[in-house]
Amino acid sequence: MTTSPERRYADRLESFSDRNPVVVDVVLAAALMGSATLGSMLTLPGADPPDQDTTASVLLGVACLALLRHRSHPRLAVAVTGVCTVVVIALGYLLTPLLLAPVMTALYWLATHTDRATTRVYGVATMVAVTVAAAVSDSMEHVSLLLRTIGPFFWLLLPLAAGNMTRLRRAYLTAVQARAEHAERTREEEARLRVTEERMRIARELHDVVAHHLALANAQAGTAAHLAVTNPQQTQRILTDLTGTTSSALRELKATLGLLRQNGDPDSPPLEPSPGLARLPELVSACASAGVDVTVSTEGEPQPLSPGVDLTAFRIVQEALTNVTKHATAEAASVRLAYSGSRLLISVTNDGPAAPGAGGLTGERGGFGVMGMRERAHSVGGELHAGPRPGGGFEVTTALPLQPHGAGEDPAQSA
Repeated sequence: MTTSPERRYADRLESFSDRNPVVVDVVLAAALMGSATLGSMLTLPGADPPDQDTTASVLLGVACLALLRHRSHPRLAVAVTGVCTVVVIALGYLLTPLLLAPVMTALYWLATHTDRATTRVYGVATMVAVTVAAAVSDSMEHVSLLLRTIGPFFWLLLPLAAGNMTRLRRAYLTAVQARAEHAERTREEEARLRVTEERMRIARELHDVVAHHLALANAQAGTAAHLAVTNPQQTQRILTDLTGTTSSALRELKATLGLLRQNGDPDSPPLEPSPGLARLPELVSACASAGVDVTVSTEGEPQPLSPGVDLTAFRIVQEALTNVTKHATAEAASVRLAYSGSRLLISVTNDGPAAPGAGGLTGERGGFGVMGMRERAHSVGGELHAGPRPGGGFEVTTALPLQPHGAGEDPAQSA
């Protein structure tokens, strides 16, 4: 946006006035005193000037001195300059813009420093007083009454209008600055919120990947150590599965870190598809090698899921089975998928009692498993419940929409 030279000069003058108010006020008062003195010397052709030079000079000096208080007492400045001007006009001096310069300046500052109602009251009172004084003054007896009254009226109306425009402009600039500051604060808060959400998403993803595979690897290694002497063939199969588990962990960890390294470059290597319910057989096989027999049942006609919901469903089942492997003594678990209308109902249950120190299963002792599952469900507009079953064991149930809504799908989930 371009600015006119006049506006730039006005802004510079206003900035200088804000930095040096006393200097500006003194210089302006002296200039107005000279202007008013010059105006008191003017007369109509053929008329003699009033013989009241000393009184007029004193009154005009008082009016100009009152202007020095216009910043703190704009009403007082208008009242003093108005009274002094009316008295000078009543003494017979010719009413001219030069003579009215002090009161016109006071009215301008009144309009810029006070509200509209105050400006209206003091402005109208001053205009009426000066107009009446001009109407009855002997200095303009040869001029028609209309000209004697209309001149002062418009001369005093001019500074009021200019001051009102200045006040509106200052209010507009203040509002623009406030909106800009608010927008800046909003952007900073939004950026911090996005950073926090991204950190939570990364922590949740890494927890699901690392905790699941490490728990399976630990269970497989323990089972292999237990069967190493009594059943070497079973031990060999478990160790083979352990190799697959660690390889899968490395692949998923690499994929997650690769997602973090993406910078939008079109030459970047493509990302691997996010895991979904199609990988449940691999998850069941891995749990079986860790000593947990998992059965999967499906009710209703399977419906297509959005990538984010598909990933959320898989991660919830994965984390629930990981908790069974780590915290429960059960040797079997069941996964039920029920497609009902526009929602997918998932339940993961086991019948075994919780192992000692299984706080992570319920999220009550600093564990993040159930917390992460609940956050994942909420991120796509679903809900999750986890807790002990009345007849023993533990159950995780969640209801997810087939298409995300509510909180919205995590954009990184569908990458």
